[in-house]
Amino acid sequence: MRPYRGRIALAGVFLLLAAGSTLVFPLALRSLIDQGLLPAQRGDQVLGLQDHFLALFGVGAALGIFSGARFYLVSWLGERITADLRNAVYRHVVRQSPEFFESTRTGEVLSRLTTDTTLVQTVVGSSLSLGLRNSLMAAGALLALIITNPWVMTQVLGILVLVVAPALYFGRQVRRLSRASQDRIADSSAIAAEVLNAIPIVQSYTQEQREATRFADATESAFDTARRRSRVRAVLVAFIISATFGALLWGLYQGTQAVLAGRITAGHLGQTVVFIILFIGSIAALSEVYGDLQRAAGATERLMELLRARSPVRDPAAPRPLPPVAGGSALSLQQVQFFYPSRPLQPALADFTLDVRPGETVALVGPSGAGKSTVFQLLLRFYDAQQGRISLDGVPVTETAMATLRERVGIVPQDSVIFSTSALENIRYGRPDATDEEVQAAASAAYAHEFITALPEGYATYLGERGVRLSGGQRQRISIARAILKNPPLLLLDEATSALDAESERVVQAALERAMADRTTLVIAHRLATVQRADRIVVMEAGRIVDMGTHAELIQRGGLYARLAAMQFSNISEG
Repeated sequence: MRPYRGRIALAGVFLLLAAGSTLVFPLALRSLIDQGLLPAQRGDQVLGLQDHFLALFGVGAALGIFSGARFYLVSWLGERITADLRNAVYRHVVRQSPEFFESTRTGEVLSRLTTDTTLVQTVVGSSLSLGLRNSLMAAGALLALIITNPWVMTQVLGILVLVVAPALYFGRQVRRLSRASQDRIADSSAIAAEVLNAIPIVQSYTQEQREATRFADATESAFDTARRRSRVRAVLVAFIISATFGALLWGLYQGTQAVLAGRITAGHLGQTVVFIILFIGSIAALSEVYGDLQRAAGATERLMELLRARSPVRDPAAPRPLPPVAGGSALSLQQVQFFYPSRPLQPALADFTLDVRPGETVALVGPSGAGKSTVFQLLLRFYDAQQGRISLDGVPVTETAMATLRERVGIVPQDSVIFSTSALENIRYGRPDATDEEVQAAASAAYAHEFITALPEGYATYLGERGVRLSGGQRQRISIARAILKNPPLLLLDEATSALDAESERVVQAALERAMADRTTLVIAHRLATVQRADRIVVMEAGRIVDMGTHAELIQRGGLYARLAAMQFSNISEG
């Protein structure tokens, strides 16, 4: 809220004016009754009857104008602060390392970005303003009542003090249950996000009913928590209104006795009645606002948890620049040891040492779980190794800015990521400032230009969520075009052809060979036929390098690579 102090102050001014206009109304009403209506006072009236009604209308018009201005300003603040909060949370989350997403589900983050921020918006844009307005009106009405009927209202005030302690207790219950309710809503959001991203699998295994039941159980749990929260909040509202109404009726009874005894006028009593109505109405509204505030407090706690989360992988205080390179980057991993945070007792890499020369193509092969993908994760600084040193072009990766490091690296993953936008923008993701001609040149180099131009709208064709309108080979070629457009000195290929048919693999392999030209390349492949032309093949097992050499040397030596090759090539010949 701090950047908007000027608007907040202006809203406060209109808030005071609106509350003041409301509190002036009973005074104008008393004047109307005592000076404009009652025969006993007509002789000394200062204003005529019509003038009294005009004065009342003036009070109402002022109230309308001030309330409208207050409403606009606080609504603007609510929308603006909510947008800022969503942006801050999202900006913070996308900078978290993969370790964060090992323990936090995507659906839960989405729930906090939407449901929780909407609750905050309700408070800032409505409830907070109403709370302040009703607090001022309740305080003003009470003060007026104490001034005009000091003894009676002192008794009433004493009774109202006894209302505060139970109200605070119920308020804390509402806050706790609101937090629990938001957690249950996040659970159902997480289930929905997971299932909707895997609809083909769900339907192919005919698990639609099971998933619908699982989601219904989650939403029923959220409903049950919300029901308990609403019950506590209803008790809070009922208690505050009943206790306040009883206390004020006592004050009103004392006022009528004063009129009958001749101690105050009928206008004075009318003024007192309106002040009492204002006070009761304000207290009732405050009980609602108090529940909203406690509910939003639970949502805010969840948002603050996200904003307080700190990624273990951070930029150094004084980042070093990377030296300029031509013809590929030099890469060095020295005695690297790494454990995933979720598996602290099982090393993903152990005493791993590898030097890659500029322009060299090195293939990493081995069984699943050998640590091949972990090498890529550490090179991109998605994680930091617990021991050892990783350098790019002579600079340790922990001593340069992550943005600088990642600008030098292009990756073609096993599962190509296609965004729900056009083919042009998907390729341009590799370099957002690239021209259309540069994008098309990259697509041609990746053998993607022909099938893209055959799409209904060519490069402007919307590809659907996760590229559902494309085949696996087409998605992979767009991913390769994206990497070619980026033109990095270091290229990482993570099993880029493992899920393709023979024809698609042949085209994609040709695209990869173009992409690998004049740059350093690390290749992960289960299909050994795709790495035979690598300068060196590094054989990994259980996080360690167990052999290294060319395809022919490794076959001749026997060992793990020879066994893997024998199994694959025999399967191919049997097929």
